[in-house]
Amino acid sequence: MKTQQFAGESGRFSRRYEYDDSWVLAVELGPSVTTVDVDIVGTTAIIIAKTDNNVIETEFELPEGETTVTTANGITTITIEQWSSLSNHSNRRTLVED
Repeated sequence: MKTQQFAGESGRFSRRYEYDDSWVLAVELGPSVTTVDVDIVGTTAIIIAKTDNNVIETEFELPEGETTVTTANGITTITIEQWSSLSNHSNRRTLVED
């Protein structure tokens, strides 16, 4: 597993985890976020988070693959299963829990 951590201008943290068969991006948005929208356009993830008095927008480049997005407790997690692993695990399912 390979891990990288980033801090943006707003002080929010994001972490990227690279595994043999998947890639995970975890973005800390904070507990004050009331609404989170995530759009995946090609290989770009666009995250728009709203608080009572602020809007946070950020973008991340993603590798190609099957993408699953979850948000819980102020953290948005984007998981990308790499295409090479999809053929080996065609019956794998993703469970999303809040």
